[in-house]
Formats: sequence, structure tokens, C-alpha cells
Amino acid sequence: MKSLLLVCCLMLTLLIRDSTAARAGGRGSKGKGSKFGSRMLTNIRHRNPASASYYDNKDGARIIKSSHFELDYLLGRKITFVCLAQGYPRPHITWFKDSIELYSHMFFQVHEWHMGNDTIKSKMEIDPTTQKDAGYYECQADNQYAIDRRGFRTDF
Repeated sequence: MKSLLLVCCLMLTLLIRDSTAARAGGRGSKGKGSKFGSRMLTNIRHRNPASASYYDNKDGARIIKSSHFELDYLLGRKITFVCLAQGYPRPHITWFKDSIELYSHMFFQVHEWHMGNDTIKSKMEIDPTTQKDAGYYECQADNQYAIDRRGFRTDF
């Protein structure tokens, strides 16, 4: 019983340490020890073959190129973020700000380009910017096999 409790405490400590390290790192934070960009790190192991085939599926959505992690902008100027994702079937890209899905409006536009059968490029623009546009943006690529996300922080 004591050994089981010790193992659980050790695993929890590792999960907390890894999630803290993931939040501290970022694509723009070279030299801080993070080589994974803004992708959230998890210490969860595949428990069965079905979950392994889902998370490691070769056709799953993967973001292969994205904008820098941090961006400072001037009020009244344009903000632009780019995500390039790959997967089969071609992924769908959704944009979020502070964990809320963004929808089109007069000052927010999304442009998408389909490249081949398995790649999509999405560019999100806000023009002109205001103080309310500061925050944490994410692009999410998903298809029937996997979901991948990248985050971007903005401030004026």
C-alpha cells in the first residue's frame, strides 16, 4: 500500500513539473529549455493499442508551421498569425482567443488555402487592432484522427 501511494505521488509530481515546464516555454523562448514550442506537454502514457493508434496516427492532423509565440503590436495596426497543418483527410483549422472560438466580424478575417489533398494554410488577421485584441490566441487543426494546437501571445 505504501509503495502504491509513493508511486502515485511520484507520478503526480512528474505531471505537475512537466505541465509547469510546458507553460514556461514557448516557440519564441529559445534558451529557456523548451524545444517543443507552445505545444502542451503531457506525461500520459498510452494505456492500450486503441489510444496509441489514435494519438500516433500517421494521418492525424499536425501543425507543421506557425507564427512566432509572442507578438507585440501597435494600436491601430494589423496583427497576422499563420498556421500550416497537414493530415489526411485535410484538417480543419479553428482560431481561438483566450479559449473562446473566434467568428468573423468586420475587423477579423481568416483566409485559407488548400494545398494538395492533405495540407491547409490558414492566416488570421485583425485590422485595425485595439487594446481588447491583446491576449492568448490559438489555432487548432483537427481531423478524424487527431487534434493539434499552437498558441500565440499578443500585447500592445
